[in-house]
Amino acid sequence: MTQPWPVSTVGEQFEVHLGKMLDSAKNVGFPKPYVGNRAVQWGWIDLSAVGVAPLTQSDIRRFRLRNGDLLVCEGGEIGRGAIWRDQLSECYYQKALHRLRPKNAYDVRLMLALLEYWSTGGVFPNYVTQTSIAHLPRDKFIEMPLPLPSAAEQARIGEVIQDVNDLIHALRRMIAKKQAIRQGLRQQLLTGRTRLPGYSGSWREVSLGRYVSYVNTVALSRAQLDGESPVRYVHYGDIHARDSPMLDAAREALPRASSTLLRNAGRLKVGDLVFADVSEDPDGVGKSVEVTSVPDVGVVPGLHTIAARFEKAVLADGFKAYLQFIPSFRETLHRLVVGTKVLATTRSLISSITLTLPNVDEQRAIASVLTDADREIAVLRIRLAKARDVKQGMMQELLAGRTRLPGTGSTA
Repeated sequence: MTQPWPVSTVGEQFEVHLGKMLDSAKNVGFPKPYVGNRAVQWGWIDLSAVGVAPLTQSDIRRFRLRNGDLLVCEGGEIGRGAIWRDQLSECYYQKALHRLRPKNAYDVRLMLALLEYWSTGGVFPNYVTQTSIAHLPRDKFIEMPLPLPSAAEQARIGEVIQDVNDLIHALRRMIAKKQAIRQGLRQQLLTGRTRLPGYSGSWREVSLGRYVSYVNTVALSRAQLDGESPVRYVHYGDIHARDSPMLDAAREALPRASSTLLRNAGRLKVGDLVFADVSEDPDGVGKSVEVTSVPDVGVVPGLHTIAARFEKAVLADGFKAYLQFIPSFRETLHRLVVGTKVLATTRSLISSITLTLPNVDEQRAIASVLTDADREIAVLRIRLAKARDVKQGMMQELLAGRTRLPGTGSTA
């Protein structure tokens, strides 16, 4: 049968020190790079968030990071941590971070996994001090109970979880790379700076208002929606929450609404473009989805949406989803949107926009390239979600000691 692990404490196994207090009015010395709370993400260091501050010789001796140091957020997302792996040849850390350095060779990979396990399991609130801002003080952190597997078992668990972390980080980097490529494609293809092979004709100005009609929307609150009624309902909040500019309304999970509440609503068709008409964030202005399928029971445009139906001889199906990424479209909307705290788009604003566009054949070709780029990212996101699920399941089994890895001397 499995033997329970002995229990130690964080303070018994690690030296725990807070970093340098930064004060631009008081700090003097040599300019040095430092890691702050914002740079420490789960399992990785965001080097773009590394700052520079003056440090004295005493600070340099005291706060210099070593390979293998574990940095843990004292505030913000309490417990969020990452291992310093000499990402820079010289670096220091500020007061908002605890630096953990093993006293007895405790595996920092296991400690990092435990931090994440405690964070998702709601353990940290038992040790947090709440003043104006919640934080994890050193005196409470060092008292936290810490499981003490054998050195061999620590290393084995650390290796297994690190393998999954490496996969997750590789997928995140791949997604970021693909997103950058996609952004470049949008900039080049939607402006005509780059043309696809076989297309060379001149683009022409198109006044959107000449070729659009609008579908009646119906404003229902979330409380009026359900999951059982037959008719699907497109809510502006769901548009803002999406990454894909395409909406497969026949297959995707959407809120539902009773037919009695939808008597005055129009029904969406394939190719309709549904805008969120309000946004608190300038980046959300013009956010929209193109409907690629509709269920037999119907789907309606809902609260704070504008449903535009463009003539297909002018705007091709598949291309309309990418209007929101055309720089001149976004710039015009930003210039015209009304409101202060909330930025509002209207039908008249959309209709007033004139764009320079290719013919529909080239539009379809552009849409095909951009849709492929979106699809690649979607596939990677699915792989990332599965890897995270695997990691969560592993942590629940391994870090609670319910499942023990073979070859570690963990059974009796």
